[in-house]
Amino acid sequence: MSKSVILCVDDEKVVLTSLKRQLKQAFGNQYQYEEAENADEALELIDELTQDSIDIILIVSDWLMPGMKGDEFLIKVHQKFPKVVKIMLTGQADESAIKRAKEQANLHCCLYKPWTQAELVETIKSGLEKL
Repeated sequence: MSKSVILCVDDEKVVLTSLKRQLKQAFGNQYQYEEAENADEALELIDELTQDSIDIILIVSDWLMPGMKGDEFLIKVHQKFPKVVKIMLTGQADESAIKRAKEQANLHCCLYKPWTQAELVETIKSGLEKL
């Protein structure tokens, strides 16, 4: 049986590398860690994983990305996969985007850049407790 996936979505490669490193340090090989550099790439990856019967349990997504913003992306994901825990990561999301994501995507939490590893791990643990 394959491991459940934690998906990180951010247009900055350095952020993805940092998230993945911190997640591996905190959760080891308990999960599979995937990354995408924009919402469209993430949606394709979600479809591929779903077709392979691999569960995506949590998504950490940036808000300000080219193409589709993080709140729009998380709302799309929520419509197809309401049980996925959704966390938005941002340096500059406006309050209306956060509110919209909470109302329409059941956003678990919004983390602000720069985040600490402790904040990230605690947020993910509290999100996973909801599953």
